[in-house]
Amino acid sequence: MRFMMLMIPKGYESAAPGTMPEADAVAAMMKYNEALQNAGVLLALDGLHPPSMGARVHFAGGKPRVTDGPFAEAKEVLGGYWMIDVKSREEAIAWAMRCPASDEEIIEIRQVQEMADFPEDVQQAAAGFDEMRQSARDVP
Repeated sequence: MRFMMLMIPKGYESAAPGTMPEADAVAAMMKYNEALQNAGVLLALDGLHPPSMGARVHFAGGKPRVTDGPFAEAKEVLGGYWMIDVKSREEAIAWAMRCPASDEEIIEIRQVQEMADFPEDVQQAAAGFDEMRQSARDVP
């Protein structure tokens, strides 16, 4: 089962462009990342720049509209993620509980939808999705 663990750092929604974590926090997180890797459950991971450097595309009325960050209405934003492959929701939670997160951080755990989870008509509508996903993984 694949799960995405989403890091939600409080205050990151208003962080200035170029805001970076402290080296000691990164060192602690690297030990955690190495534990995930050594256990063979880590599929992907990345940190994200603050929303002040991002953009959102809204589709109200069927017309795309771009809003540059920061986003005043945002209460929680993503700071990074891990994609892991584990046997159960409980194992994903156990890994999240080992993260050296601060008092100001939350990890949300979400199971990835697998094609087999969908009814047959949805699987047919998404024909080619698995191949598309695999080819996207092959791009460096």
